[in-house]
Amino acid sequence: MELNDLAAFVSVARAGGFRDAARISGVSASSLSIAVRRLEAKLGLRLLNRTTRSVAPTEAGQRLIEKLTPLFSEMEASLDVLNGFRDKPTGTLKLNVPSSAARIVLPGIVASFLKAYPDIRVEVVVEDGFVDVLSIGCDAGIRYDERLEQDMIAIPIGPREQRFATAAAPDYLDLHGRPQHPRELLSHACLRGQFAGGAKPTWDFERDGEVVRLDPSGPLLVRPGAAMELAISTAVAGVGVIHLFEDMLRPHLESGALEPILEPWWQRFSGPFLYYPGRRHLPAPLRAFVDFLKAAESAGETSAPRR
Repeated sequence: MELNDLAAFVSVARAGGFRDAARISGVSASSLSIAVRRLEAKLGLRLLNRTTRSVAPTEAGQRLIEKLTPLFSEMEASLDVLNGFRDKPTGTLKLNVPSSAARIVLPGIVASFLKAYPDIRVEVVVEDGFVDVLSIGCDAGIRYDERLEQDMIAIPIGPREQRFATAAAPDYLDLHGRPQHPRELLSHACLRGQFAGGAKPTWDFERDGEVVRLDPSGPLLVRPGAAMELAISTAVAGVGVIHLFEDMLRPHLESGALEPILEPWWQRFSGPFLYYPGRRHLPAPLRAFVDFLKAAESAGETSAPRR
């Protein structure tokens, strides 16, 4: 059995398609397709169900993935031992992060890390749902206060405290009034976000022990990611009220394009965490990143001051 054919099958199954697997692995989609078909022919079994829209493992394919994943991980770990003979580690660090972390957390960390470790390549996959980082081929993930599996380790990354801010353009507030209590937002045009699964995060507020959770309506609904810029620009244009990470809105708050409202009610929450499998051997790029974060945290370089 050709090892490359097995590796091609795993990469396609992890990526959910031949094109995405080709982009990640650097091997052409046609080569991956030939390798998978060759493997299926040798085994006499279909391993992947293929449609025009998706590729998913069959029951036999899923069982094979479950057996192969730890074997490939051990092979990678064995090769990674060679990094101990280098002056500086090399390899790829693949991170799965939400769009908020890609905008707020990583810009203050990745540049300094790459300067310190020029032989390491960082690959960032932006996804707002909670996923199994290992099953999709990532080394680690970043999430907010999530419940993690027992074998996962979580360490702080980025600011240790953040807030959601509520704001609108001054022209909008002059026309529609400035809310004095969160419930008044129910009569305002609110620019909302929606997760890929369809759920819409509520707008939460807190003051002196009182918690208010709202599900307001409005003229715009966007999914997290690049579309959040559309929501911000729509708020700046005076169409409605936005409720988002304070760090994302700060440039517009400072310029006066957006005016803060209900600030005493802005809810604080703990900052994000880097999480990764708690196995004994960490790949050298991940180990370097973890050590870099711990050193920066000790020096206070990745923590934002409390307000």
